[in-house]
Amino acid sequence: MAHSSSKNIAVAKTSTSIWQNFRRLLSYAKPYKLGFFAAIVGMLGYAAIDVYFLSKLQPLIDEGLEGANPEFMKWAPVFVVVAFIFRGLFHFIANYCLSWMGNHVVTDLKQHLFEHIMTMPVAFHDKESTGNLISKLTFDTEQVLNSVSKSILVIVQQSAFVLGLIGLMFYISWQLSIIFLLITPVIAFIVNMVSKRFRKVSKNIQGAMGEVTTAAEQTFNGHKVVLTFGGQEKEFKRFEQINKHNRQQRMKLVATQAGSVPVIQIIASFALAFVFYAINSDSLRDSISAGSFISVITYMTMLLRPLKMLTNVNSEFQKGMAACISIFSVLDQEKEKDTGTLNLNKARGKIAFKQVDFAYDYDVNNKENNWALEDISFDLTPGQTLAFVGRSGSGKSTASALLLRFYNASNGQILIDDVNIEQYHLKDLRHQFAYVSQQVVLFNDSLANNIAYGKPEATQEEIVAAAKSAHVMEFAQNMPQGLETNIGENGSLLSGGQRQRVAIARALLCDAPFLILDEATSALDNESERHIQDALQTLQQNRTSIVIAHRLSTIENADKIIVMEQGKIVEQGNHQSLLDNKGVYSQLHNFQCE
Repeated sequence: MAHSSSKNIAVAKTSTSIWQNFRRLLSYAKPYKLGFFAAIVGMLGYAAIDVYFLSKLQPLIDEGLEGANPEFMKWAPVFVVVAFIFRGLFHFIANYCLSWMGNHVVTDLKQHLFEHIMTMPVAFHDKESTGNLISKLTFDTEQVLNSVSKSILVIVQQSAFVLGLIGLMFYISWQLSIIFLLITPVIAFIVNMVSKRFRKVSKNIQGAMGEVTTAAEQTFNGHKVVLTFGGQEKEFKRFEQINKHNRQQRMKLVATQAGSVPVIQIIASFALAFVFYAINSDSLRDSISAGSFISVITYMTMLLRPLKMLTNVNSEFQKGMAACISIFSVLDQEKEKDTGTLNLNKARGKIAFKQVDFAYDYDVNNKENNWALEDISFDLTPGQTLAFVGRSGSGKSTASALLLRFYNASNGQILIDDVNIEQYHLKDLRHQFAYVSQQVVLFNDSLANNIAYGKPEATQEEIVAAAKSAHVMEFAQNMPQGLETNIGENGSLLSGGQRQRVAIARALLCDAPFLILDEATSALDNESERHIQDALQTLQQNRTSIVIAHRLSTIENADKIIVMEQGKIVEQGNHQSLLDNKGVYSQLHNFQCE
């Protein structure tokens, strides 16, 4: 009993969740309620014309065909044409207005989802697959449009038609009609059982589509690696398995849908057969005319099609609801919190780390946290340059990520101009930094727009000046449209060194008080590096700079050098003092000079 009770509670919660999400989806339709109202009028009008047209079946037989009312047959052709004109008009209004509203709702939903994803913290993007997010933004939102719009159209239109036919049946003969209604609880039970199956399978389809998108995206992005290492067959087989799983989930949905319709129609046929049996009784045969009997039988037969459509639309509705749940699961996650209250127009350039600890999965109750940074302390005065040195994974880039508050320090304080950075508004804080990463991100746009990405109000003269300083003009002037040339997705038309120079030009143009260079010259050849080092020396004047370096030759002039290992500072000083110390830095330097 306990198990049965808990199962019922779970089913009730799922059902409640479905309708809560449906009401939440409808909230997006509020600005377009006039279009929705027009669509409802069109649906009800369409159903009303069909019911009214069928209501004339009995007089057609009893009065028209038997000759009791010659006027009836005289006006019948006109009635048919006029009825179908209005039917077509209502059909257009219903479909157009519903599609107009649905497309607006899904466009708003996509925009809301996109903006929400972009305001999520970095930790969210670390864990979520890009392919899965793209699937939610494209496949799931389109599923909502196609499924829910179609569902509303069929549910309103066909439900009104069914109620109209049942009303006509009872008006003509309540005795025969009551027989048909006896099957309603059985049909409701089957629909309920099928709904549960639809919900489960539809949810699996959402996940399968995310896997397909993720697998395709990873393979396409890494196609050069795949070709180089001959991994085509491996990727073919991997995608084949994912694709096969997706097909299996879809076929489960088809099997459930295909099986439920004939079952309901077979049950309805028993009611129809019983009507034929009942009409043989003397009491019913004498009280019902031929027109009345044929009308009732026709109405019952015509009820099978809308019942089939209402059963089928349940699968569409459940698919749409599964997509809604998938979308709302992202929208319900908290955005990046901006706890800052202070404005920061332009910082003076002072930075201080005070006993900073950081763990990616920090637990305040766990004394054994896996620290990525531990007890990090240093000070920088305006205009100084600090270089982080160490092996991969030692925590160099993590320290710069804390400065930009991509993550918050677990313990300790990070200060800018003697104020904890958590007190500044996030937008103001990040506006103080120009950031050049070893992984250059460029957009499918012109060279000029990529350079001006951090300062869209920049003039053409400012863009050209930054491009010259970063030696971008050396290759831009050879391109078809100069700085207005489109450089392809992520700068695919540029070499690694050229892409890096564009990123540095973007940082030059920002004119921020702080500069973070995360192995910014790692992709440059020796000649390009000399050009860039000249530009960076100009850029670093009167700015506080943090340089994450792999090649020690690029940071010999740094005011401070911090050597890190496993998230801890092992050495700190300038280039010469660290060489004299004969420690880790000296070993790294000697190794690179060999």
